[in-house]
Amino acid sequence: MTYALARPRRLDLETFARAAGVHPELPRRLVVLGVLQARTDPSGTLWFEESQLRAMARIQRLRAGFALNYAALGLVIDLLDRIAELEAAARTRSRPAGGTPWISTG
Repeated sequence: MTYALARPRRLDLETFARAAGVHPELPRRLVVLGVLQARTDPSGTLWFEESQLRAMARIQRLRAGFALNYAALGLVIDLLDRIAELEAAARTRSRPAGGTPWISTG
């Protein structure tokens, strides 16, 4: 288990949108759709972790490359994440115990 040594930096909606190069309404919509994650403070301000900038860049690449609407992006991202998990699990299972995967022992 790992623990953060410092609290992650949070970005408000305006700062996040500026850093991502998008209009502030887009991240707000993506949060409502569940594609981006943000926290809301008691005053209603949206706060994003810096890791969501990578998620936003991924969303923009998928939208540009596949001409998906924003509602479909959630499904595509979930599927891509699941594929990555399954591939990682398959790589872990296929490695011989105590050996290196690229050296044949047969």
